[in-house]
Amino acid sequence: MSVRVDATHGGRWTQLSGAGREWLWQRDEPLRAQVVPGDRFVDAGGLEECIPTVRGTPDHGDAWSRAWTAGDPEGSEHVVRCRDFELRRRIDAGGGVVVADYALVARPGYRFIWAGHALLDLSGDAVLEIDGSPRARLFPEAAPYLGRPWPEGAAWVEEQWPEPAGIPLHILGPGDGSATGAVMYQRGETSSTATARVRDGADSLSLRVQCDGQPTGIALWRNLGGFPPEGPYRSIGVEPMLGRVFDLADAAEGDCAVTPASGVVNWRLTIAAHRNENGA
Repeated sequence: MSVRVDATHGGRWTQLSGAGREWLWQRDEPLRAQVVPGDRFVDAGGLEECIPTVRGTPDHGDAWSRAWTAGDPEGSEHVVRCRDFELRRRIDAGGGVVVADYALVARPGYRFIWAGHALLDLSGDAVLEIDGSPRARLFPEAAPYLGRPWPEGAAWVEEQWPEPAGIPLHILGPGDGSATGAVMYQRGETSSTATARVRDGADSLSLRVQCDGQPTGIALWRNLGGFPPEGPYRSIGVEPMLGRVFDLADAAEGDCAVTPASGVVNWRLTIAAHRNENGA
């Protein structure tokens, strides 16, 4: 596998190639190169580093809109310094896998969410698998598809993966004009590994996040041509994450990562691709 990143523009992953194909979806968005910290999110595809939140303030976090600095001559390691934290990332590719190691440095007790916001280039036949038997949190944009009134004041509705409230989240296409965000997690686990696998015909891509002592999950942005209202397009985000909600402001105890007394949180993202030469 091979990876390319754009350090100047948020440390964004612009290439993730393996098993004979490119996995990252891209769209032509000239405004992406002009953003400054505090701007609304500009969706150009690829994989964005969303931290300390995904939704809420700042929109999609504080790191995606800042220039990252090279931390080694080879360009494998980069660092970004935000108002409340420093994030360091090292990416190594070899042996058919990509391994990204992260270290966040902040004051003890600092609360945050991280998501590897990967928008994938998938056909309408693609399906999503998640290891274990996770719970799925649906967020308010799913209200039109719920089949019942949205609970007053609820930040999310939680049911069982893969069809919470009858919505087949594991089916990733074709376009039907809907847009749904969800977070899947293993209930009761605070020190865990979360693994997702996308199957697209004969090809598969696995994404796994590991972090001792912090809640992990898999976020899904299943936009089948329902967003944005003024010019919808299809985009599929499969996002390993630390945390169990999109908006840090909604996080109760156990719903986000918390920096320990050491002031450092370390985690690892592992990505692997495979092609079945005998077909799907």
